[in-house]
This record gives sequence, C-alpha cells and structure tokens, in this order.
Amino acid sequence: MQLKVGKSRLKGSVSVPASKSYTIRAVAVASLAKGQSRIINPLISSDSISAAACYKALGADIDTTDKTCWKVTGTGGDIKPPADIIDVGNSGTTLRIAAGSAALARDNNKIRFTGDEQIQSRPIKPLLDSLSDLGAKAVSIKDNGKAPIEITGRLNGGQTTLECVTSQYLSSLLLCCPLAAGDSEINVTLLNEPDYVQMTLDWLDKQGIKYQNNKMKKFIIEGNQSYNGFELPVPADFSSATFFLCAAALMGDEVTLTGLDFNDSQPDKAVVDYLKAMGADIEIDDNSVTVRSAQLKGIEIDMNRTPDALPAMAVTAAFAQGPTKLYNVAQARNKETDRIRCMAQELKKMGIVTEELPDGLIIEGGKAKACDLKGYSDHRIVMALSIAAMAIEGTSVIDTAEAMNVTFPNYVELMKIIGANIELQ
Repeated sequence: MQLKVGKSRLKGSVSVPASKSYTIRAVAVASLAKGQSRIINPLISSDSISAAACYKALGADIDTTDKTCWKVTGTGGDIKPPADIIDVGNSGTTLRIAAGSAALARDNNKIRFTGDEQIQSRPIKPLLDSLSDLGAKAVSIKDNGKAPIEITGRLNGGQTTLECVTSQYLSSLLLCCPLAAGDSEINVTLLNEPDYVQMTLDWLDKQGIKYQNNKMKKFIIEGNQSYNGFELPVPADFSSATFFLCAAALMGDEVTLTGLDFNDSQPDKAVVDYLKAMGADIEIDDNSVTVRSAQLKGIEIDMNRTPDALPAMAVTAAFAQGPTKLYNVAQARNKETDRIRCMAQELKKMGIVTEELPDGLIIEGGKAKACDLKGYSDHRIVMALSIAAMAIEGTSVIDTAEAMNVTFPNYVELMKIIGANIELQ
C-alpha cells in the first residue's frame, strides 16, 4: 500500500491510542500469572495480536474478541510447549520477552520461535546466552545469533552478565526470573533505553515481586515467586503521540492530544522536552498536551533513551533553523530497519542536507521538495516521512504503508480528523 500526502495545516483534538510496549508486557504478565486478568483498552495492532497469539501457543487462554477488554487466564508459570514453531510476525518485543517465558517450560521441553524477514535480521544472542547461563538451553537455530531460535527449559537461576544493546533483553530476564526455581543475579555492562526497563520494573512492583536493583547495573531477583491476575488499563502511547507532537510543532494551528500521563515511565514523553528546547509552543495540562507551530531551531539531542523517536525527530529537524545533531543512538540501526541509514537516504532524496554518523544524524535542513519515498516496511519511517510530506508543497508518495499496522493502524484516520491531506491507497 501507499500513502499519498500533500501540504497540510492541522487543527483539532486527537485521543492517543494505547501503548504497544505496555500492552505486550500486560499480555506476558497475565499469561504467566495465576488466575484471570482483564487488560482494559489494549492496543489493537499486528504486534499486540502477535503477542496474544504467542502466549496462547504457550498455554494461556486469551480472549481478544472484546476489543476494549482482553481476558486472560494465566498459566501460573507452567508453560506448555506447542507442537509447531511460534511465529511472532514483526514483533521484536514479543520475541525477546516470550523467549524468557519459554525458558520456564518443564525440563527438556523445546519451544521454537521465528518471525518475518526483519525479525530474522535482528540480534538476540546476548539474551540467549543469559538464558543459558541461568539454566535453560537457548540457541539460534541457524547459529547466526538471530531468529529462528530454540529454547529448552527449565530456568533454574544463577548468575549472568548481559550487554543490552536493546533494553528488551533485560526486560525479558526481569519478567521470567521471578518464576525460576532459584535466585538470579544479572550484571548489566551496557544498557540502552533504560526507561523501558523501568516500565518492566513498574510491572514487577505492581505484582509485589521481590528484587534488588543497584542503579540498573546489577539485579538480584528472588526465585520461586509468582504473578497474580489483575485488572488494569493500558495507558496512551507516547511513541505514537510523537508523530502528532512533531507534526503539530511544524504545521499545527492548535492540536491537542488527550490521554497522555506524564507520570508514566514511557521514555518517549521526552519528545515534548526535545520540541520545547527547539522552540515549540507546547502547553501541558493534567491529561492533555496542546501544540502550536513555531519556528524551530536546531539543537543537539542525546537520543539513547528514545531510539523510536529518531525518525520523527529527524524529520522535525529538517525544517528547523540551523543544524540539529541526533546522537548516541546507534541501536537505531538494529530496529525493524537501519533507521539511521534509511532516514539519511530519504531526507537527502527530499533535498535535505543530512550527514550520517555511526550513532546518529546531523541534519542541516534545506529546501525540501515532494517526491516518491521509500518506507522500508518500517512503521515509524512511513509515519515520519508522512510528516515531512505534510510540510512541503506538492504531493509525495510513500510506499510500504501497510507497515503502520504494526503499532498504529488508525494513524491516517486520526491525522485526517485534524486536517491532514493524507490518503491510503
């Protein structure tokens, strides 16, 4: 599918959809818990549906027929190996978190996972090594450190050292280690995106899980614990809100986003601070954010905590006065695509002076022009490029627009509500 996008002015109010990261964690915890859980207002997207299907395959009873409330009867940590390989689609979060859950299966039970072409290009070896350190046997079937993978239980506990190029490795261990037979010690030598780990720790706290956290560098987790059923709502997604925040900062008469909770641990709430530092006109109320367009200026932004915001911030920087440097975000090269390289190529195609760094981008701006653009089957690149197309004269066409279904199926619908000149074809 393609997005056809023209110059736009935006005005109105948007209710931000639910968080993907929170929904998948909720599915994992509910599936490992004793008893029944109700996940209120889950995100309905291909990634969250992949998570539900994955944990169904691992033995949980998950009813997703009511889109406003998913009902889960958990396994109590008694993971059942399915006969067939589990396909997580495009969901890297599901693959990594479920790999840890699979290590809770009874001794010698093998569980295999695969995913689409993008998933099979993303590294997972550090997590596999740590699961093996803690008593399971976790291997890459092709011996390349990537999916497809095979996990043989059971997790006993012990000690491991982990380098987290992605925070998902640590989140996976933090969620499965409380159900291991013994205590676990995790020494963290590198941690990108620490706020996503805090989101996972928030779940452990809600569940009363006993653990020690030494400044995110060392965790000691008591074994033989359990999760219990719960009823909780899924908060709005700051990662999805990023695209509306950036679009409004560039071309918004007045755009209000509702449902956002700045007390939440989601890291992408920092995008508001980035935009304010660039000169955006932003007001924050108890449950909403209002943005009006203003002339933005280039700044330097350490994006290590917010790699998912790189595409949208790169586009925003293209229309600022003076250069913007986005740095310390090398992990963005190992997302659905190499987002640093892909964004550099597409911005240059539009006429934006862009320099690719090993760990980010320097964007100097220029006179942007409409053109045909590649979305690389990456939901965040597709949506980010649509913002660029709204800011310039003429019509741009972005391919692989179906990728938006991964996290934001109704992106076009919500953008049109506030006046965007955008069509899905």
